[in-house]
Amino acid sequence: MTKLFITGATGYIGGDALYAIASAYPNLSITAMVRNSDKGAKVASQYPKIRLVYGNLDSTELITTEASKADIVLHCAHADHEGSANAIVAGIAQKEGKPGYFIHTSGTGILSYADYEIKSYGNYNEKIYDDWDNIEDVTKRIPVTAIHKNVDDIVLAAGTQHPGKIFTAIVAPPCIWGPGRGPDNQKSIQIYTMTRAILKRGIGFHVGEGKNVWTEVHVQDLSNVFVALVNAALEDGGKATWNDEGYYFAENGDILWGEVATTITKIAYEKKLINSPNVDNVSPEKADEMQKSGSYLWGMNSRCRAIRARKLLTWEPKQKSVLQSLPEIVDGEARGLGRTKGHAAQASGEHGISDVGVRS
Repeated sequence: MTKLFITGATGYIGGDALYAIASAYPNLSITAMVRNSDKGAKVASQYPKIRLVYGNLDSTELITTEASKADIVLHCAHADHEGSANAIVAGIAQKEGKPGYFIHTSGTGILSYADYEIKSYGNYNEKIYDDWDNIEDVTKRIPVTAIHKNVDDIVLAAGTQHPGKIFTAIVAPPCIWGPGRGPDNQKSIQIYTMTRAILKRGIGFHVGEGKNVWTEVHVQDLSNVFVALVNAALEDGGKATWNDEGYYFAENGDILWGEVATTITKIAYEKKLINSPNVDNVSPEKADEMQKSGSYLWGMNSRCRAIRARKLLTWEPKQKSVLQSLPEIVDGEARGLGRTKGHAAQASGEHGISDVGVRS
C-alpha cells in the first residue's frame, strides 16, 4: 500500500489538501504529524483511519523516520523552517528500493523581494514571473535573502544531492482565500484580515496608493494541484516535472489591492456595517499596527503565471474569483465581530446589526 506522510494537516493549506487527497485516494495509507492530542483528536474525528504521530517541526528525528517510511511526503506546515525540510530530505534519502517524492509548500511571497529591498509599498511593479519559460528566474536568480528562498533551495538541491532517490516539487500559492475543508483552521489571512480591519476601523484603506498587485487562488483550486502531483507520484512521476523543473505556481488571475479595499468598503457600507464609503491611504507602519506584517501582506507586489500545472497536469481553477466572493467574506467577518447575526437569528427576527465600527 502506498504511504503518504503529511505535515500541517490541521493548517489551512494542509487541511484542505488532506481533504482533497484523502477523497481522491481513499486507499492511501496516510500518516499525519500533529503537535498535540487536541489537534490529533480533530484529525481523527474526520479521518479515523489516518495514523497520527506527535511532534513539531523541531522533532527532526521523528520527521526523518516518518519520511523514510513514506512513498510521498507532503510538507504543508511551514515554508521557512530549514530543520524540518532537511529532516525530510534525510529521511527520503534513507529509503531503499523505490524513490521517494517530496512535495513542498512555498509561497509567492518570495516574489516580493524587490519591493521589500527598497521598501516600496502600494506601488505598481510590472514584473511577472512564470514557472515555464522563465523558471530559472525563480529557482536560480532570486536572492537568498528573499522570504522562503532558504527552504526552496534545500528542496531544489535534494534531487541533485540524491539522484534517482528523491524527486521534489515545490508548490507556490499566492493570496489564498475560500473556506477550507480541513479538520481545524479553515480560513486564510490576507483578504480576511483586511476585511476585518476595515470593519473595525469603520473606513476603508489601502497601503500607500494601493496600486500593488498580487495573484490569487481559491484554496480548493490550490488543493487540486497537490492532488495532481500526488497522482503523478503514484504513476512513478507521471507527466509532472520534478527537481530543477519541479516548481508550480497556482493562480487564478490578478488582484489590485486598491480595488480589493474599495470593493470591501463599498459592500460593508451598503450593508450598513460601516458609516463611510470613503477609502484612504495608510502608511506601512499603520498597516503593521492593524495586522502583523500588514504592510507586506497588503502593500507589496507578487505576480506570477501558473503555466506548468496547466500544461502538464491539466489543472484549471474552477472557483469564482475573490472579488466575486467578497460579499460572503464581508458577511463572515461581520459575524465574527458580532456585527451581524447568523442565518438562524435572522430567521427568528432578531436585530441584525450592532456596534457599527468607527474610524480609529
